[in-house]
Order: sequence, then structure tokens, then C-alpha cells
Amino acid sequence: MKILRSIQIPIFALLIAISLAFLFLPMLSVFFDMTPKEVYEQLQTPIALESLKLSIYTTIITLVIILLFGTPLAYFLATKNFPGKNILDVLIQLPIVIPPAVAGVGLIMVFGRFGWLGSHLDVYGIQIAFTAVAVIMSQVFISAPFYIMNARTAFSGVDHNLVHVSRTLGGSRILTFFKVVMPLAFPGLITGAALSWGRALGEFGATIMFAGNFPGKTQVMPLAIFSAMESDIRIAVALSALLILVAFFLLLSVKLVEYWPNIKRKYKKKRGNTKWSNVTSKSNYENLN
Repeated sequence: MKILRSIQIPIFALLIAISLAFLFLPMLSVFFDMTPKEVYEQLQTPIALESLKLSIYTTIITLVIILLFGTPLAYFLATKNFPGKNILDVLIQLPIVIPPAVAGVGLIMVFGRFGWLGSHLDVYGIQIAFTAVAVIMSQVFISAPFYIMNARTAFSGVDHNLVHVSRTLGGSRILTFFKVVMPLAFPGLITGAALSWGRALGEFGATIMFAGNFPGKTQVMPLAIFSAMESDIRIAVALSALLILVAFFLLLSVKLVEYWPNIKRKYKKKRGNTKWSNVTSKSNYENLN
């Protein structure tokens, strides 16, 4: 029995080490293939610069659209109960689970030139597929659920008594939402927005199916990496390193936002204890005198 217990710890440690190595080595290898100077030089190439600019441009628009339409939907799901709500939750989360290529096919079937809506738009000379608009729509479709579900959780965590108090004091629904609900749910909304933006930045499958891979037009960073693998792998490595760094700092900022209330609470508690100790010390000094 003692022998078995002594073996368990090394085996457990080995399994953890293998898991961490499998997760970390592919990401770390990107940074050891080239020097920082070489990475910077490769990021100055036309294919890298064009894809970087297009990625920033499209993902910012994507995030604005998600915030504008996703916030009311998340609040509605958090505060209302209705028949079929669980089914609606499943449908909203479905883009997270289905393969991105399937999402791309679905978007083509609806918004393509011969799609359900695309065929009617084509009559007026409006084409969506294989344009920058298609890039944005692909990013919105894939990344919106990340924001909506996080925002819903954040809104659900708001104390309803505070909302009722605001309404009792004469605050309108809109005023209560922006003055009470939004500030309390803000950390969760920021987390959802960051995760959604990160997912949009790395979107590949739906984009290449619905928008194509045209340099300077629809070729965002993941697509540029795909193309560079056939022409110049150094550009692919440089872009991969940039995306990993962005993802790392994005997730780090999410963690800081999540822990910020605890840090603030501890700071206030510590500051309060310091003030209280100063007061008690002063009163003790006065009593002695």
C-alpha cells in the first residue's frame, strides 16, 4: 500500500507535465524560431501589413455590432422567462459548437448571390459574399455568442432589489439600466467583449468559406497565415507570434477585470483597518495623557 501511494505522486506529476508540455510547446516554439527583430521585419511585409489593418478594421466593427445588438438580447434573456427560452439559449450557443466551415456554408445559403436573401439583394446590385462585409458577418456570427452568454451571466448577477429601489425613486427603465444595471454588470460585459473580440480576431473557417481569401480585400490575419505557409513560412510564424501575444494579453486583461473587485475590496478593507488603527492609537495616546 505504501509503495502504491509513493508511485501515485510521480505518475500524477508526469501526467500534469505532459499536459502542460502539449499545450505550451506549440505556442512557445513560435517565439524561438526567429528573433524579435526578424519577427518585426516580417510584420512589415505587404501581406502582413494588409492583413493586420484589415483584421483591426473588421474586428472593431464586429465588436461594435455585437455590443449594440447583443447587449439588449443578453439583458432580455437574463431578466425574462418565457416558453422556449432553453431552446433559444441552445440556438444562440450553437455557433460555438458547430464547425466554422458549416457556419460559412450557412451564411452562403442565406446571403450568397443565389441565397435566400442574397438573391433579392443581387437584384439591386448588392453583393455580400466575398467582400469585407462578409468578413464582418462571419466574425459576428462566430463570436457573438461569447459576448451574449457572458453578458447574460453578468446581468443575472445584478441585485434586483437595487433595480426596484431605483424604479421606486422615480428612475425610468432606461435611466435605471444605464445608471444601475450597467455599472454593476460592467466587469462581466468587459470580459465578454474581450473574449468575443479575441474570437473574431482568430476566425478562419467561416471567413474563408463566405468571404474568400483575397489579399487586401478579405484576407485577415488567420487567412494570411494560411497563405504564407505556401509562400513564406517566416511571415506565417511572425503573424502567429503576434496573434499569440494579443491573445495572451487579452486573456490577462480579462483575468484582471475579473479579480479587480476583489483587489479593490481588499484595498479598501486594508485602508479602513489602517485608519481605524490610527484612530485607536490616537485615542489611546489621549487616554494616557
